[in-house]
Amino acid sequence: MTGQTLKALSEANFEDNEISINVGGFKKKMRSNTLLRFPETRLGKLLSCHSKESILELCDDYDDTKNEFYFDRNPELFPYVLHFYNTGKLHVMGELCVFSFSQEIEYWGINEFFIDSCCSYSYHGRKMEPDQEKWEEQSDQESTTSSFDEILAFYNDASKFDKQPFGNIRRQLWLALDNPGYSVLSRIFSVLSIVVVLGSIVTMCLNSLSDFQIIDSSGTPEEDPRFEIVEHFGIAWFTFELVARFAVAPDFLKFFQHALNLIDLMSILPFYITLIVNLVVESSPTLANLGRVAQVLRLMRIFRILKLARHSTGLRSLGATLKYSYREVGLLLLYLSVGISIFSVVAYTIEKEENEGLATIPACWWWATVSMTTVGYGDVVPGSTAGKLTASACILAGILVVVLPITLIFNKFSHFYRRQKQLESAMRSCDFGDGMKEVPSVNLRDYYAYKVKSLMASLTNMSRSTPSELSLNDSLH
Repeated sequence: MTGQTLKALSEANFEDNEISINVGGFKKKMRSNTLLRFPETRLGKLLSCHSKESILELCDDYDDTKNEFYFDRNPELFPYVLHFYNTGKLHVMGELCVFSFSQEIEYWGINEFFIDSCCSYSYHGRKMEPDQEKWEEQSDQESTTSSFDEILAFYNDASKFDKQPFGNIRRQLWLALDNPGYSVLSRIFSVLSIVVVLGSIVTMCLNSLSDFQIIDSSGTPEEDPRFEIVEHFGIAWFTFELVARFAVAPDFLKFFQHALNLIDLMSILPFYITLIVNLVVESSPTLANLGRVAQVLRLMRIFRILKLARHSTGLRSLGATLKYSYREVGLLLLYLSVGISIFSVVAYTIEKEENEGLATIPACWWWATVSMTTVGYGDVVPGSTAGKLTASACILAGILVVVLPITLIFNKFSHFYRRQKQLESAMRSCDFGDGMKEVPSVNLRDYYAYKVKSLMASLTNMSRSTPSELSLNDSLH
C-alpha cells in the first residue's frame, strides 16, 4: 500500500469521506463518520488501520486503487447491518434463521443488545428454544418418510408372491386379510371380524352380571353355557384369522414383527394358557393356586378390543400420534408430577391435624392427582379455608398443565389421520390382478422435498461453525 493511500485512510477518521464496501457482490458506499459511531465494530475498526496487513485481518480483500473493501459474506444479510449503522438498531425478520443472523452480526462485531425491543423477544425466544421447531420438523419428516417406506414395504411384500407357488391366489388372500377395504372380500371379512370382537367383549361384560351367572352345587359361580359357546366361537375365529394370515404372509420370519399381528396373538394366548392351567390343576390338586393365574388371564380378554385397530383408521392414527408425541406426553406427565408433589405437601401441612383423609403425604398424592386431573371423586376434601384455597389453586394449575400440550398432540393426531387416509388410498390404488403392473401412487416430490430439507438442516448446523455462509450457498447451488 502506498503512503498516500494510508494517509487518505487515516484522514478518513476526521473527514466525511466515503469508502466502498463489497459484500459478496453487493456494493455500497458508506460515510466514515457513520461507521465511526460504532468504533468497536468490524467496519469501525477498519478505519483505524494503517497497513494493508492490518486491513486484511478485518476483510477478505482490499483494492487500494478504488479504496474498496471486499467481504466474503452473505449479501442478503448485509442490509440488516447497513440499517444498524444508519439507525443504531437491529431488526430481525421472522423468516430469517436466528442462528445464521446471530453468526452474521457476531462477524461484524455487532452485539445482540442492539436488537430493537420489537424484535428482541421473538429473536431470543427462537434462539433459546429451538427444540420445539426441531421436534415438529422431525415429526413431519419421520411421518413423511414412514408413509413412503410403508408403501414401498407394502409393494415389496406384494412382489414376493410372484416367485412363490400359487402366488396370485395367495396375494389376493393376503390383501383381503391384511388390508380392510381393499376389495369386497376384504370388507366382508373385516365386518365379520369386528362383529366377533364386539360380541366377545359384550359377552365378557354380561358374564360379570349376577343375573347371568350360574351357581353350582358347591356354591361356585360358573359361566353361562351360552356365553361359553360365544367365547369358544370367538377363539376359534381369532385362531383361524391368525393362522390364515400367517399362512398367506409374504415373509414368515417378519410376520410377528408387525404390531397388529402381535395383538392378534395376545388376544388368544390367555385362553390357551388358561386351558393348560386348568388341565394341570385337575391332574395335580397341589397346584390349586394356579387357578388364580387362570382367573387373571381371563381378564386379559378385554385387550381384544385392540384388534379393532386393524379395521380402524382412527385407532392406528392414535397409535402413531402417541409414538411421535412421546416428548409432549413426557412433558405432560412431568408437569403433573411437579404439581402433584407441590400441592400434596401443601395440603398435608395444612390439613394433617384436622383431616384424617389427608393425614399422610401418600394420601395427599391421591387427592392432588384427582384434583389436578379435574376428576374430583370427592372421597377426600379439605375442610379448612387455607385447604380449600390450596385445592382451588391445584385445580386451576391442573387445567393449565393439561391444556398446554393437548393442542400439539391434537394437531399431530389430525396430521397422522390424514396421512393414514392417504396411505390407505395409495395401497388400494395398486392393481395386482395379473401380477405386478403399476407402482402405487406416491408423492415423490414431497418425499424428495423433505429429504432435501433434512439435508439443508444438517448443512445449516455445520455452517454455524463455518466462517463464511456464502460458501455454503455456493455449494448448494
